Amino acid sequence: MNLIGKTVLVTGADGFIGSHLTEELVKKGAKVKALSQYNSFNNWGWLEQVSCLNDIEVLSGDIRDPHYCKHITKGVDVVFHLAALIAIPYSYIAPTSYVDTNVTGTLNICQAALDNGCERIIHTSTSEVYGTAQYVPIDEKHPLQPQSPYSASKIGADNMAMSFFNAFDLPLTIARPFNTYGPRQSARAVIPTIISQIANGTKEIKVGDLSPTRDFNYVLDTCTGFIALAESDKTVGETFNIGSNFEISIQDTFELIKKIMQSDVDFVVDPQRIRPGKSEVQRLWCNNSKINELTGFKLDFTIEAGLKETIDWFINKENLKHYKSNIYNV
Repeated sequence: MNLIGKTVLVTGADGFIGSHLTEELVKKGAKVKALSQYNSFNNWGWLEQVSCLNDIEVLSGDIRDPHYCKHITKGVDVVFHLAALIAIPYSYIAPTSYVDTNVTGTLNICQAALDNGCERIIHTSTSEVYGTAQYVPIDEKHPLQPQSPYSASKIGADNMAMSFFNAFDLPLTIARPFNTYGPRQSARAVIPTIISQIANGTKEIKVGDLSPTRDFNYVLDTCTGFIALAESDKTVGETFNIGSNFEISIQDTFELIKKIMQSDVDFVVDPQRIRPGKSEVQRLWCNNSKINELTGFKLDFTIEAGLKETIDWFINKENLKHYKSNIYNV
């Protein structure tokens, strides 16, 4: 599918990945409708910062409402469904809200896309559904392990989405990004946590467990993966990892950020940032061969290059002011 001239809806466009994807879709020549979660302040989240704000249609609403979902998918060719509650710590204390948004919200979007005859829908999963790796690198056949209410809700959302392909032939693909990082990412994530604290002059960085490993993927590479899945006719009815096929520990990531920022900071473990023992995902390492082989997807950024781009963005005072580095963002 060629996205030039296509009407595209991005749910969760006000978020980290969604705002970047919105920009990339505009560059591809798509007509973008960008959904921001409704609030009475008329705040559009990170869409307020995008370079293409005058070239998109911003919608304000909530995917938990099925009537609204049916309304906004009329006349839409392609849906990129990214809207979700994603913070793992908050899911421990408010799990029902994750079911409402992630499972029921996905049901609403799929039903609306089916009713309105959308040509393609890309549903967003997460590597958290795999839990701690039983083998590495993790391919799409790896068992799913709900180690947090968040991951359980995403497993439910993925299955709900795929059921619409199996039961109703909805032309759907599941995109499963590993640990995406970059400009605009929430401070609840480890890389922005480290960078923002160093940038604000903190001498001791508060972190959680540094022993787990992750497959970090720069946000523009993640967006490239999303678009590649939408453009290929071979991806319908399938699930695809989006990752770098490179594993690094949180400890080594911390040291790499220190090196790039020329910092001598040390770290202290903040107990409130530690997940419950059986909930911590100890190892994630992406096997990206499936998306590579079917779409030709390739990375443009090494972790060093991606971190430099991210750090350059965060150390800009106008960007850094959006972050409260002294408060743990659940």
